[in-house]
Amino acid sequence: MNYLAHFWWVPPVVIFLVIWTVPWKGYALWKAARNNEPIWFVVLLLVNTLAVLEIFYIFIFAKDKRSR
Repeated sequence: MNYLAHFWWVPPVVIFLVIWTVPWKGYALWKAARNNEPIWFVVLLLVNTLAVLEIFYIFIFAKDKRSR
């Protein structure tokens, strides 16, 4: 049986939101870990804001500490 046939009930918008959120969350988590910011890492990991918080972190709050 087709594996995707088990997920016929998942609305396309949910699939879109997952595809949209996962790369932003992954990049923001990677950046927080690289910058040694454990508080940001935990907040980004636990709070789901459909990538809004992640985008703010990446472009506004994250300063590349390795370049100093």
